Amino acid sequence: QVQLVESGGGLVQAGGSLRLSCVASGSILAINTINWYRQALGKQRELVATITSAGSTNYADSVKDRFTVSRDDAKKTAYLQMNRVKPEDTAVYYCNADSILFTDQVMGTRGAYNYFGQGTQVTVSS
Repeated sequence: QVQLVESGGGLVQAGGSLRLSCVASGSILAINTINWYRQALGKQRELVATITSAGSTNYADSVKDRFTVSRDDAKKTAYLQMNRVKPEDTAVYYCNADSILFTDQVMGTRGAYNYFGQGTQVTVSS
């Protein structure tokens, strides 16, 4: 099986920086597009940043020029660098892969789709 595990969340003051990591584990052959979502208390989950397998990136207007998404496929890790954070960035941040190709000892090569990690809490104090 595969897992996406986020880390790096915590409490940070407004104007500060934080770097989130998302590590994929399992017998992974390839990961396609990776997305970072966030969900604030009482609000819907929103897409924050996207990076394709080719390295193309896209950002929500609310984080553009402050957040940077990157990936290191050799380490099966994606990152979300958060700079100049604001209180409204407070949320649980989730890593998502739109598709993961992996091998299973029993079933052979398989795909996992729209796969989420468990999330990491980011709290920005004013």
